[in-house]
Amino acid sequence: MISEKIREDFPVLQNNKGLIYFDSAATSLKPIQVIEATNNYYKNLGANVHRGNHHLSQQATQLYEESRKEAAKFIKAKEEELVFTRNATESINAIATGLERQNYFSEGDEIVISALEHHANIVPWQELCKRTGSVLKIAELNEDFTLNMQDLQEKVSGKTKLVSVAHASNTVATIFPVKEIGKIAHENNALFLIDAAQSVPHFEVNAKKINADFLVISSHKMLGPTGVGCLYGKKDLLEEMPPYNYGGSMISKVTYENTEWASLPEKFEAGTMPIAEVIGFGEAVRYLKKLGMENVHEHEKKLLNHCIEKMKEIDRVKMYCPQDAENQGGIVLFGVKGIDAVDLGVALDESKNIATRSGMHCAEPIVSSLNPKGLGRASFYLYNTIEEIDTFVDEVTAISKAFK
Repeated sequence: MISEKIREDFPVLQNNKGLIYFDSAATSLKPIQVIEATNNYYKNLGANVHRGNHHLSQQATQLYEESRKEAAKFIKAKEEELVFTRNATESINAIATGLERQNYFSEGDEIVISALEHHANIVPWQELCKRTGSVLKIAELNEDFTLNMQDLQEKVSGKTKLVSVAHASNTVATIFPVKEIGKIAHENNALFLIDAAQSVPHFEVNAKKINADFLVISSHKMLGPTGVGCLYGKKDLLEEMPPYNYGGSMISKVTYENTEWASLPEKFEAGTMPIAEVIGFGEAVRYLKKLGMENVHEHEKKLLNHCIEKMKEIDRVKMYCPQDAENQGGIVLFGVKGIDAVDLGVALDESKNIATRSGMHCAEPIVSSLNPKGLGRASFYLYNTIEEIDTFVDEVTAISKAFK
């Protein structure tokens, strides 16, 4: 069970009295423990990692690698299989670049994604297909926004080289049956990539049980700092894949004629990394572990069920999600008939200090198919309350009446 007392850990909530923060799918708030861990590096260490023999560098390196250990354990991976990047977006681009440099894709090969993907899991594959002559195929959704598994099975074939899907949608909120999707991919000798930016922060994810070949995460969506993410990859795949970025730290030997790469995971971590952010990310993982991901998930389901049932009562409101807390994350994508989504978002903010998001949500293909002008989105996390849901629903109701 998640206690409301944890709200005291979040300075943004303490410093913005009355704030109802329903935009965690964009970025989560940060607890004081994470902020202090980040500040501690700058205040007391400040040195680079993996370079110096002096004690400040050694201490910074230890904290940095402890964060890797925490993050790897969190998704049940090995430390050498977890690479730090800037975010989930860079992780996907790193995989795309590495596979292309391996000549993994040829003309006529196919990549399969779903119809609800974030731009970060669309654009890199579109551009790769332009360069390689590969073909991007889209698995469609059912009317209830779940994945059409029959369509997926028909589109994954012997020509498919990669299946890449979101574990949980940042818009319609659907949670995909990733273990089953991965099985279909592997039966066709395709690699399987999971965008877990919206799942790992909210419920337990076991990369090994899912049998993901690659899995990507963003720290800032799970209480951690911005500017750091993770790329998980099976060890044998990462060892075969060439780096996507070149420079210091990711090498074992350099001559004017040739360079030899460092071992995993340093091979993919060129230059000075976001050290303070990585250390803060480790603290965020510890915070979530202490709460228990089963408790985080149950709390969000209670909030979501309450919100869905209350919003069903509002005239002119339409929700675009499965409307089932067992099959979707803590997100409600919605529109109010006759009210522009941006106007609605501004009204919620100005009237009751409710922070939501409006527009295309970096997922224009799916959102524009539902409303060409965009939609509103309320997204919940462990620091939100039932009372905040009630305030939000009451205000949406009042605004919908005022705009008649």
